[in-house]
Formats: sequence, structure tokens, C-alpha cells
Amino acid sequence: MTDFTLPTLKLTHAAVLTMLGAAVSKAEEIGQPQCIVIVDASGETLGEIRMNGAKFLSRKSALAKARTAASIMGRSDAIPADFRPHIASATQNAVTGLGGGLPIKVDGHVIGGIGVGSGSAEQDIAVGRAALAAIAAEDTGA
Repeated sequence: MTDFTLPTLKLTHAAVLTMLGAAVSKAEEIGQPQCIVIVDASGETLGEIRMNGAKFLSRKSALAKARTAASIMGRSDAIPADFRPHIASATQNAVTGLGGGLPIKVDGHVIGGIGVGSGSAEQDIAVGRAALAAIAAEDTGA
């Protein structure tokens, strides 16, 4: 290794499919159709689904939640409430403080984010946590 490179971890397509499957299963278990978006560490979408009955505009919030979690390397709802409108405005709504965005953290490295939307914040987080558990990613707390 030199001063000019860093080792990286990346989500595989198998991980993304496993996460989506686990998230859908949890959403079905709790009876709340969801929009689920998984992004890599740079915010690029790797996979997504809008379940039957999920609110179609929730796809936009799920994407913002996933990108926010990957960008801040933490939960999307960690952004202080007073700053949320300003950050949303400054980023053309690319960043949100809504609950339901979780970082995907493996071996101490944030390698992406998952955003879930269409239910309550608690439901969205539960679905996201099920996806993280499916690939043994670190859970950043309730």
C-alpha cells in the first residue's frame, strides 16, 4: 500500500439482493408495504423496490434517507431538527433528517446506506435493521 491508495470494501449484488429480500420480508411481517433503496458509499443506487401498496413518493424520501445515512455515516434522523430544513434546501432535498435511513457498516467501514419509506419512522427503521442483519452488517442502534 502506498500513500496514494486505500483498501475498500464494496457491497456485492448478492448482498443487495439479500438485503432487499430481508427488508421485504420484514415489511410483510409488520403489514406495511415499503419503498426500499440501497446505495453504495458514494450514494449511487445499487438496488431498490417499491412494494405493492407503498406510497410512490416515498421512493424519493427512501433515496434521500439512504444517501444521507451513507454521507453522514450515521442514521438519517441524527441530523438536528433545527438544521433539517436548511440542509434539505441546500441540497435540493438530497439530504433529509427523516427516520428510516441507516448506514451499512461492515468491519468498521461505512460501505453504503439503506433508506426505507412509506411507514412510520419506527417501521422504516425496523425494516432497515432487518436488511442489515441479513448480511451481518453493524447495527448503529435503535
